[in-house]
Amino acid sequence: MSSKKLIFVTGNQNKLKEVKKILSSGPNPIEIDSQELDIPEIQGTTEEVARAKCQRAAELLGGPCITEDTALCFKAMKGLPGPYIKYFLTALGHEGLNNLLVGFPTKEAWALCTFAYSAGPGSEPIIFEGRTDGTVVPARGPGHFGWDACFEPLGSSLTYAEMPADEKNLISHRYKSLEKLREYLQSLNQPPA
Repeated sequence: MSSKKLIFVTGNQNKLKEVKKILSSGPNPIEIDSQELDIPEIQGTTEEVARAKCQRAAELLGGPCITEDTALCFKAMKGLPGPYIKYFLTALGHEGLNNLLVGFPTKEAWALCTFAYSAGPGSEPIIFEGRTDGTVVPARGPGHFGWDACFEPLGSSLTYAEMPADEKNLISHRYKSLEKLREYLQSLNQPPA
């Protein structure tokens, strides 16, 4: 990876802020620029959606980029709504997400973040996943960042929305995925053995 800033394809300012914060910390910071592109999302698994989006973004940009897809997966629903969580949240709100689980014996869920990196047009995107297990709870905390207010990570008494950003950024699905991406990008700068 050159010292040039990496393009993160997103229009979501909350995601951009988190990604910049996570990747700029540590001994080998990675600088990020962002660009919003209108890329239709295919239907499929989180990995298929991420791979297709990144491939298209690299074509449109004519160079290297990263894309991100986030899923909230309900154990009772065998992983749904998964990559479609954004649409479920828009249509149903936080209360509606909770209502989907009424009558099920478990409210267990996992947050899944999938980053895809492409070296440019024609390069097969490389996938980096991070997962945080937890529970779907009635919304607590600010409701301005997706479903954060109704997801409580395992071992915590706070929802993502209630956590200070620095605390969330050390345990989140996005952090776990970005650490894998960081390791990969830094390996590109390593001289061959």
